[in-house]
Amino acid sequence: MDVKNPFESPVTFRLHRAEYVVAEIVIAILIIWHWHHIRWIPAIGMFAYIDLIGYIPGAIAFRRSPDGRISKVYYVLYNTMHSLITQGAVIALWGFTVRWEWALLFIPLHLSGDRGVFGNFLKPFGLPFEPHVTAPGYQRLIEGLPAGSRRPADEQKAPAPAGAPGQ
Repeated sequence: MDVKNPFESPVTFRLHRAEYVVAEIVIAILIIWHWHHIRWIPAIGMFAYIDLIGYIPGAIAFRRSPDGRISKVYYVLYNTMHSLITQGAVIALWGFTVRWEWALLFIPLHLSGDRGVFGNFLKPFGLPFEPHVTAPGYQRLIEGLPAGSRRPADEQKAPAPAGAPGQ
């Protein structure tokens, strides 16, 4: 992925997720290490409010929609609440106005878990709110990538390049 090609192959996507898994592990270690210093009501609230505002309303609307189309407002809510920029501002605001505390770790715990463990990044308007199948355009893109950039399952689906042996 670069400035001229803003997409990820399955390999770079797995590497990107792996970075967040490492962050998740580091945050979890810090939480365990400081277990007795955590105020649990703020910690649980900080972990949960992101999805209460940013995910659950869109998930409900998506499931209720007969054709899977929902307002872009739900995408904006999701992307705003799951943004490192937004949550960094929330952490700073809390730290400067309430206090700096270990409970604040539950915000990056949530975001790194979504990205590393579940593979959920920001949602583009052109795709369903909930992923169900690979978008045809992305499938065509993957089929055009060199074999080392695809998952083994993608390599089985992809046609051999023109001029390849056996063609």
